Amino acid sequence: MNFVRVEGPEFSLDQHRISVDFSDLFVHLFNLTRAFCYWITAKAAVIFVTLQYNVTIPATEEQSAETISLYYYGIKDLATIFFYMLVAIIIHAIIQEYVLDKINRKMHFSKTKHSKFNESGQLSAFYLFSCVWGTSILVSENYISDPTSLWRDYPHTLIPFQMKFFYILQLAYWFHAFPELYFQKTKKEDIFRQIVYIGLYLFHIAGAYLLNLTHLGLVLLVLHYFVEFLFHISRLFYFSDEKYQKGFSLWAVLFVLGRLLTLILSVLTFGFGLARAEDQQLNFSTGNFNILAVRISVLASICMTQAFMMWKFINFQLRRWREHSSSQPQSVKKKFVSAKGKTSRKERENGINGTVTSNGADSPRSRKDKSS
Repeated sequence: MNFVRVEGPEFSLDQHRISVDFSDLFVHLFNLTRAFCYWITAKAAVIFVTLQYNVTIPATEEQSAETISLYYYGIKDLATIFFYMLVAIIIHAIIQEYVLDKINRKMHFSKTKHSKFNESGQLSAFYLFSCVWGTSILVSENYISDPTSLWRDYPHTLIPFQMKFFYILQLAYWFHAFPELYFQKTKKEDIFRQIVYIGLYLFHIAGAYLLNLTHLGLVLLVLHYFVEFLFHISRLFYFSDEKYQKGFSLWAVLFVLGRLLTLILSVLTFGFGLARAEDQQLNFSTGNFNILAVRISVLASICMTQAFMMWKFINFQLRRWREHSSSQPQSVKKKFVSAKGKTSRKERENGINGTVTSNGADSPRSRKDKSS
């Protein structure tokens, strides 16, 4: 096994995982930040750590009594995404080393279940974190109580700190999934499926971020993440107890409802809200992409993705139904054979099915001897 040694705290890297401990996380982050400060200059290091492109709006009597800092996107966001991608790799290794690997050693999973358990464990933690954080943003910005905010005042070029940081971390997490394919020793036949899976997330998240559709993107992400979290947490319970099926039944219902709600919100935003907006001219300087071609392209992309997910879902349910129906006749046949092979106590005593009677005095030979 080959290791790469780094001066400072112990840090080992192999093709399977990164071995760190909780104290190393903060040490590595501190050393990484300090390295940027000394090697590049402090001004350049800030680009990697903090959010860029902020605008301070002075306080007014009508809107608020305090100054507000809003943000927009730019090319420097790539450096911030890269830094937090490294942070995501470290956190991924900590969850793998100190939570999932310990459970795997206790449960003694097979190789197939081992990889699926690790995948569901990592994704369920990420989906839960994103759902809680995204819901708090929706509540604080009043997006749930006012659905028209999804398209009102478009383009949404200026967004609050929490929303921009949310999108930066989302992009960083899904970019970190590419090197994890190497660290986790993903099978060659699964690499293409994983790349498509990761690419769909990056395509839609980056599209919402760059087209200034952050309000709609946040709502759809929270909705989708909640359904996916339910699936992966149900699969974790299923691996611990294969009789557990209630979670999958609830997930199947919510999955269909989630797809319908996604289509409804998308059609309302692009076909009703943005289609009736006054300004429908393409303007890169103001970030306005509200033209017919863009609306049709985005709506078609969402519809095709939802159709693809429903197709995968139907195939998954049909496969489960075939497996359940094929295993049922075998179990019934086994029960029938076992029931046929068993004889009652009375039958055994009476010598039925070729058995010798237990009471010799009641046999025909002994009765003949007694009569003679």
